[in-house]
Amino acid sequence: MNNDRSTPGSQTSLREANRTRIVDAVKRYGGLTQVELAEATGLSTATVSTIVKELTQAGVVDTRPTSRSGRRALKVTLARQLGLVAGIQFGHRHLKVALGDFGRTIVAEQQMPLPVDHRVDTGLDRAALLVMDLLERVGASTDELLTVGMALPAPVDISTGMISVRGVMRGWDDLHVGQVMSKRLARPVVVDNDANLAALAEAELGAARAYRDSVFVRVSYGTGAGVVVGGNVHRGYAGTAGEIGHIQVDPAGPICRCGNRGCLDTVVGSNALLDLLRTSHGDLTLRDVIARALDGDPGCRRVVADAGDRIGIAVATLASAMNPQVVVVGGELAETGEILAGPLRDALRRHLVPNTIAPVEVVLSELGARAEVMGALALALQSTDVASDVRLAPGAPGPLGVVAAGDQGPTSQGDRP
Repeated sequence: MNNDRSTPGSQTSLREANRTRIVDAVKRYGGLTQVELAEATGLSTATVSTIVKELTQAGVVDTRPTSRSGRRALKVTLARQLGLVAGIQFGHRHLKVALGDFGRTIVAEQQMPLPVDHRVDTGLDRAALLVMDLLERVGASTDELLTVGMALPAPVDISTGMISVRGVMRGWDDLHVGQVMSKRLARPVVVDNDANLAALAEAELGAARAYRDSVFVRVSYGTGAGVVVGGNVHRGYAGTAGEIGHIQVDPAGPICRCGNRGCLDTVVGSNALLDLLRTSHGDLTLRDVIARALDGDPGCRRVVADAGDRIGIAVATLASAMNPQVVVVGGELAETGEILAGPLRDALRRHLVPNTIAPVEVVLSELGARAEVMGALALALQSTDVASDVRLAPGAPGPLGVVAAGDQGPTSQGDRP
């Protein structure tokens, strides 16, 4: 019989739970002072100090001096030998891969174009090769890669790693994406929707980090939203929460790739916008429209603004149900800034029940084109089992891997868990 096992309610189990809370907080925010750790976990500063010393001796965390908030303190980060995580984003026309450490720092990244409606095996093979190339670039082995997160432009049932709406990504239906990718890399792979992961990244590191309830609206070749409630991504039963691109806005409209008629994507998706400009502007790409809108082209500005208005109406429906504190606007089309966000904000406020106490804020993404891949890294980080390593006795050798630090911690007002 193993006498080292703790019983519920014992001092040992309580200490293990407190260690786990501290490690989870550092995993989430990248690096915190001991005072900030006390705020984030609800533990006393004395308890935090004691546990941090034990974790440092066990090789689980590192400490170094910092002058955050104008006062000298020790900043706590996960130890640099803990490991790397990878994030993969499949876009409409591109593939992006990044390696990150436990401090939410991207240590290497690469992007390559993908043909529209590329073969599944081709896309997954290229993603696996990019991951291996990045590991080689930073001098790391596959043993140091702990987990891989993947962002897909489709609703995902996170429990199975399968796309939950047929026809959205051609050739990907009925595919256990996580399992298939895991075989290529011989590492655990977790999969989620790109808007969900962008919402996660903005909530933890970006424009929504001061809020507990937020919505991220991704406006690109298609439109989607990620919902964060109480600091956690809300996915719904099978991963379709936030799929505003498939809200019907025109019952007599064109057939959508999902099989329904007149979805929002058929009105504000890239194909619809380009069709509107074809007679006056000829054949353009979405990047052309963005560049010309920023240069002042009235036609391009008009279609972007009209898209913002239609999206704002759809977001108002979602916001009426979820009551978020903030709506973050991202994706390629958000590069046009207030050309898109202004009409979206106006439409949202016109169609929401007036709230004089706490009106919904609408802001632009802070993470920009990195939001989805940073969310994939965050998902991978959440899925690692670093918490089990905090049960090591003081002085025991730590686990294998990597780590560094970001400076974003919880707010002093207690907005963050």
